[in-house]
Amino acid sequence: MTRAIVNAHCAILPGAEVSDPWGGGHDAWKVGGKLFAVVGTMDTGVSVKCSDTETAALLIDLGRAERAPYFHQSWVHIPWGTDKGALRDRVTESYRLIRARLPKRVQATLPPLP
Repeated sequence: MTRAIVNAHCAILPGAEVSDPWGGGHDAWKVGGKLFAVVGTMDTGVSVKCSDTETAALLIDLGRAERAPYFHQSWVHIPWGTDKGALRDRVTESYRLIRARLPKRVQATLPPLP
C-alpha cells in the first residue's frame, strides 16, 4: 500500500477533499471540513479515526495498527505493508464515522453514499 493507492481510494469517497494544512507534504483527507485520513510527510502509512479508544487499542494490541502520533487515542496509524483490503476498509470506516458525525445540514450538501 502506498500514498498513491490511499489517495486514489480517498478520492472516490463522496465529498472527500485533500489538502496540506500543515505544509511540508501532508495529504490530509477531509469530508465536510473534518479529517478522516492523513498520510504524513514521513510516508510510513495512513492515520485514520476509529469509533472509540477501545477499538483503536484493540487494533494496536492485535498488531494491525500503531498509535497515531499527534492524534487523539481514537486514531491509529496503519503502516504500509498492511493488506490492501484491510487498509481500504479502515479508511472507508473512518470516512463513514466522520461523515455520520457531521451536522445534518452539512451532510445534506454532500453527494450520496454509494
